[in-house]
Amino acid sequence: MHIMEGFLPVKDAVIWTGVSLPFLVYGTMKIKKTMNEKSDYKLLLGFVAAFCFVLSSLKIPSVTGSCSHPTGVGLGAILFGASVMVPIGFIVLLFQAILIAHGGITTLGANLFSMGIVGPFVAYFIYHTFNRLNVNKSFSIFFAIFLSDLFTYIVTSFQLALAFPDQVG
Repeated sequence: MHIMEGFLPVKDAVIWTGVSLPFLVYGTMKIKKTMNEKSDYKLLLGFVAAFCFVLSSLKIPSVTGSCSHPTGVGLGAILFGASVMVPIGFIVLLFQAILIAHGGITTLGANLFSMGIVGPFVAYFIYHTFNRLNVNKSFSIFFAIFLSDLFTYIVTSFQLALAFPDQVG
């Protein structure tokens, strides 16, 4: 799920950073607005951020240049909304890149897109769709978080495929 430091070509790293940046800016403004309106949510948001950091620190090697693990952003998206999890995902990925060498600074935009943008938006959409259909709440939460992680992995595989296409076709 994390693409390691220096693995992506510079062009791809710049493109993914550019795609991720508007989501990061909007999510930061959303956090500020939410915390101003509901200051009692600060502790819970901090807990969700810590949960995401710890959960996504469990590194399981996968294909060359990446590793897989659960992310925790799906739960945060269910609690706070998908856009709020983008800056949280960014902070988690930045800390991981600096402190424990998961991912990297040059691949931060690509990793943010897969884990901090796609993952939370999938979880939010699935959870709220199931709620409207009156699906069991426990199942809705489980399935939303499961698909959040799965789509994070799928997007990362597409990012790697775009960066390193097969020469045969």
